[in-house]
Amino acid sequence: MAKNQRPSHAFAVILLLPLFLNVVVVHCKTLKRDVKALNEIKASLGWRVVYSWVGDDPCGDGDLPPWSGVTCSTQGDYRVVTELEVYAVSIVGPFPVAVTNLLDLTRLSDTSPSLSSYHLDGQSVYMNLSGVPHPGELDLHNNKLTGPIPPQIGRLKRLKVLNLRWNKLQDVIPLEIGELKSLTHLYLSFNNFKGEIPTELANLPELRYLYLHENRFTGRIPPELGTLQNLRHLDVGNNHLVGTIRELIRIEGCFPSLRNLYLNNNYLTGGIPTQLANLTNLEILHLSYNKMTGIVPFGPAHIPRLTYLYLDHNQFTGRIPDAFYKHPFIKEMYIEGNAFRPGVNPIGFHKVLEVSDTEFLF
Repeated sequence: MAKNQRPSHAFAVILLLPLFLNVVVVHCKTLKRDVKALNEIKASLGWRVVYSWVGDDPCGDGDLPPWSGVTCSTQGDYRVVTELEVYAVSIVGPFPVAVTNLLDLTRLSDTSPSLSSYHLDGQSVYMNLSGVPHPGELDLHNNKLTGPIPPQIGRLKRLKVLNLRWNKLQDVIPLEIGELKSLTHLYLSFNNFKGEIPTELANLPELRYLYLHENRFTGRIPPELGTLQNLRHLDVGNNHLVGTIRELIRIEGCFPSLRNLYLNNNYLTGGIPTQLANLTNLEILHLSYNKMTGIVPFGPAHIPRLTYLYLDHNQFTGRIPDAFYKHPFIKEMYIEGNAFRPGVNPIGFHKVLEVSDTEFLF
């Protein structure tokens, strides 16, 4: 009898196992919040995405697979959307507010099919700057989004990269962006933003890269940005900004990690302060096309790794100290369009500045 009972128990386990697995599947439903948000996004994207998003559940339901580009993970008794890859779709209209309801987005990266991403990109060949995945990225760049960034953006507490460049976004930057405490990269360039650069950006302790160029910002650059201990790249070029560099760097110990400072094509006045030499990690200083005056002081020549210095098309006078010409790292120094004395020469070959974004990310 004992020999006959063994297969009987084994058979019973085999019969119960599917029931157990079925219970797990039944209780592991996609969080309604994410289902609603993705269906709202689906309704706004148009036929190019809708045709591949079949069913009501973005994480898959029964025989239906997850929506293309959607990755889900289990948290407790529910599935939540953690990755979203939607690219090569020309988005026209306002910023999709439903995106701000996907509170568990943790890994969203570039347009490469081998990488998971949140990418609503009008031209998929225009990839994420670094070419490598950024965990926690919201990428809506290179579309035709209009209107303001909704204040609800502040709900995405886990975001590390927010890329909205190359759109037609307008109005002021919402103060709620200052609530994204995990943000490391912020790309808002090539839009129509206006108003002053908000001081709330100084509330982002992890921020490393800040791109605000090619907009319509006015007023002064907040000196509070200098308190960002991790900021490596600041680009506010091609705006309508005023003020002086002295005002920008007035906070003691400011910009301790800054490597690249782009202030070009604005309305900055005043001279180059000697205190600029305190930015000891600076490698690129771009001051072209402003209204700056005075002589070039000796101090910045002591910045140890200064490599690119662009002074052209201002109102500088006098001579440039010999220390700049003897600097071991300076490769290019543009000086034309000023009132320097005869005999003051540039350094390097004069060409259009084409430094790739990837050089700023590592």
